[in-house]
Amino acid sequence: MKLDGKRILLITNPNSRSGREVALNSGVDALENAGATVVQTRSRSAEHMNQEIRSMAKRCDLIVIGGGDGTISSAAEVLYEIKKPFAILPLGTANDLAKSLDVPLEIDNAFNLIIQGNTRKVNLGEVNGKFFFNVANIGLGVSITHELTAELKKKWGVISYLRAFLSCIARTKRFKVRLKVDGKSHKLRSIQLAVGNGRYYGGGNIIDEQSFIDDGTLSLYSLRPQTFWELITLAPILRHGKTKNVDKRIFRARGTEVIVKTHRTMEVHADGEAITHTPATFKVLPEALEVISPENFDVNPEAT
Repeated sequence: MKLDGKRILLITNPNSRSGREVALNSGVDALENAGATVVQTRSRSAEHMNQEIRSMAKRCDLIVIGGGDGTISSAAEVLYEIKKPFAILPLGTANDLAKSLDVPLEIDNAFNLIIQGNTRKVNLGEVNGKFFFNVANIGLGVSITHELTAELKKKWGVISYLRAFLSCIARTKRFKVRLKVDGKSHKLRSIQLAVGNGRYYGGGNIIDEQSFIDDGTLSLYSLRPQTFWELITLAPILRHGKTKNVDKRIFRARGTEVIVKTHRTMEVHADGEAITHTPATFKVLPEALEVISPENFDVNPEAT
């Protein structure tokens, strides 16, 4: 996508802009020097952001969203609706979607990527009619989200995810779950169930080392109930998505449709936000969105 003559809507979360005004202003200048017209606005809420995107959709060629994973995920529905390419400026704490797309975390480099204009098609996850980019959680992951206050993330950054994990595992409750993955049924006892559309979640964890945001499938894992210290030893395995050889402790599956039923109603969080409850039906929408990403995107990046 050549930017010359293009009209760009740049919408940012003001809570994520703190200390980055200089870099953002410099990036806008770079876009305009490349021939683009940039319309800037700040979102007051997720609803306001989506209204702005809808109202400008027919007058813009590219939507650029600056914020964290929650901000970008809340725009997924409208982006799917308007069918316009989009780009992200990673202004959050974790920036897991940026990592899945190999978007640079430095703001000036992210703007340079937009100027290069290379796009690719990526999947979108859906659960009970709600969209998500990265990973949806039931159980432990939900407890971690509740633990992750804005103050904790501001103070500790990405390390806050590890602190929240250690705080929550001692009081995590087990639950019974019935799964159907592409029609195949499973009965499990679990403390954490995650369904991933993207690759990264929770501050750089990898859902599965073979999972990518353009592979057309969902990756699922479930942690079987185990002791505190057993969970501690699993932490580095979960961090890198290398769960293939620990099947007695972790259930794994891949598919295009996942149906989850739990013995009690449970919250489902996706991309760090509460979006629905069980029972939950997950689907993948292949090549649903067009997004700016590096031309030499590595389809099999090494886990970090």
